[in-house]
Order: sequence, then C-alpha cells, then structure tokens
Amino acid sequence: MADALHLPQGGTREDIYKAILPQIAAVTGSVDDAIANMANIAAILKQAFNFHWVGFYRTTAPQTLTLGPFQGPLACVIIPFARGVCGATATRKETVIVPDVEKFPGHIACSSLSRSEIVVPLVINGETQLLLDVDSDQVDDFSTMDQYYLEQIMGLLKRHY
Repeated sequence: MADALHLPQGGTREDIYKAILPQIAAVTGSVDDAIANMANIAAILKQAFNFHWVGFYRTTAPQTLTLGPFQGPLACVIIPFARGVCGATATRKETVIVPDVEKFPGHIACSSLSRSEIVVPLVINGETQLLLDVDSDQVDDFSTMDQYYLEQIMGLLKRHY
C-alpha cells in the first residue's frame, strides 16, 4: 500500500488525474472495505486538487442519500432524491456537471462557498448505489475531462456493490 501521494509538479489537471488514478487503484485494490476506500479516495482527491469539498453519498433507503466519507467543511447528512444536484444525479443515473450552483434549481447550499459541482453516480442493476460529489469554490471549474476520470475512479468501487 502507498504511504504517500505522488503528484506531478506543475502538471495540468489531467496530468494529476493520470498520476493519481493508478495510485487510487493500488490503494483500493487490496482493501475489501467500501467505507475505507471511499475515505481514501476523498482524501486523495482533496489533496491532489484542493477542491472545496469531496465526498460520497450512499443510497441507504428508497429515494434517500446519506452522507458517507468526505473531506471538507460540514455537509448535509440526508438528501432526498427529489432535491439538489445529488438528488438529480441519483434520479437521472448519470453524471451531472453544474457550472454555477446558484443557477441550479433546487440546489442545496450545504456550504455558501461552493460555486460549481460535479456529481458522479455508481449505478448497479439500474439503481443508484453511491455518489461521488465534488464541489469547487470556483465557478465553472469542472469539465467532461473531470467527468471521465471521476467516472473511472467510481468504477474502482464497483466491486463493493
């Protein structure tokens, strides 16, 4: 298991994703505990990119998300599928990128510092099981490139569901 995160100096965001993806695979590959793996993934993404908030929401009851491991300020604990970006992602069962959270109808402001957001679902047998939620304090901070790599990272958790 890795004991330190190795990041490229002066690299682009994509360079960083390319560097951390195999490290995340190595850290999670031998651990058969979804919570521990989510905790390490949140920590790695927070350290690598200094995003405002990085964390997971788990489907724990019908149409209900419950907070999982995260890095950042306090977070909303329970989110119904009918509310916010996480709820929209869970319902649509596809990644949602929000360039400006102030313009997203029904956005839940867990932190007033969040300006943009990307939420990536893990869908198993047609049901949303888990979400990776990443918030930035910058407007329009996420792209389809982030989506590509974050979806790859979520795929590493699939074996736990």
